[in-house]
Amino acid sequence: MLTKLKHLNPSGKFSSGNTRYYYRPKGRKGVAMPDLPPDHPEFLAAYAKAAGVSPRALVTRGSLGAAMTLYKASDDFTLLATTTKLQRRPILDDLIERYGHASREGLARRHIDKDLDRFTGSVRNNHLKVWRGFCAWMVDHYKLPHNPSDGIKKSKVAKSDGHIPWDEDQIAKFREYWSVGTMERLAFELIFWTGARVSDAIRLGPRNIDKDGWLFFSQGKTGRDAVIPFDRELPEFAEPMAGDLALLHSSISARNERHITYLHTRRGASRSSKSISQWFAAKARKAGIEDRTAHGLRKSRAEALFENGATMAQAQAWIGHKDPRMLQHYADKYDKRRALSRTDGEQKVPTSEIKFQKGGK
Repeated sequence: MLTKLKHLNPSGKFSSGNTRYYYRPKGRKGVAMPDLPPDHPEFLAAYAKAAGVSPRALVTRGSLGAAMTLYKASDDFTLLATTTKLQRRPILDDLIERYGHASREGLARRHIDKDLDRFTGSVRNNHLKVWRGFCAWMVDHYKLPHNPSDGIKKSKVAKSDGHIPWDEDQIAKFREYWSVGTMERLAFELIFWTGARVSDAIRLGPRNIDKDGWLFFSQGKTGRDAVIPFDRELPEFAEPMAGDLALLHSSISARNERHITYLHTRRGASRSSKSISQWFAAKARKAGIEDRTAHGLRKSRAEALFENGATMAQAQAWIGHKDPRMLQHYADKYDKRRALSRTDGEQKVPTSEIKFQKGGK
């Protein structure tokens, strides 16, 4: 059934046999519609233009827009990681806006290629991921004979480490500028010690500490559990990093208010991952640190773990990476350094001026 098209008046027939329609609201001059059936994508596009409405408002049964709307409500989409959904939903909404009136059955690779031609590099690859996910769902849901996105290759992009890890000087500079007791310092210490993504860090609070003193949480992106020592004796490889944990405890104890999460707004509301990422980068710039992000602290913690002798399994449990290949380049980097060290018993310098004694005291 079609969405009801208001002010659409029939007036005879075309020689093709199609009804001749005019878009004619009361008191306005009629606008002739094309020689096509009312459910044809081009007819609907002409109607939307005459009515001054979005093509999204004209979703019909069998249209691409109807299928994409169902896909957004399906388990295939809703069970994606929260950050993935936040990235892909606006892309889907734009596709519905642009092509929602088109026929679902008529979707072909050439249409996807034409849409992707609007972009280059990583942006194109992100849009391709959306098309692939949607088309795979279409194959299952509508029993299509083939996937229209098959064979479309990703764009080549220059290799990059993305978010750059913080070095020791930058860490010290941030700590010197933002003193213990500020929300900026608490955010820094929490993200730096845990190595959590900001989307996970904003959810952390006292409820994430178990009776044995472990800080634990399920990662929003991968669903994998991260387990980090918090209020207990540290494993041997983590002892040189004990000063960082002490500074986190100091920052938490210095809070003036108590809420369900550590990182909250002045009014006590939870923060969003997007807003805190921008907020934190701005605070780093204010401290005179350019081009460093909260996610860079996650990489700094991964570096510190391997620098201090953590195994791949230990680093995975702490950082929470599902795929060890994501951490392998850090491991390789510090394996080479250890191979060239003066002695096997060379002492490592703690990452802050405070050092725990054995036993966690």
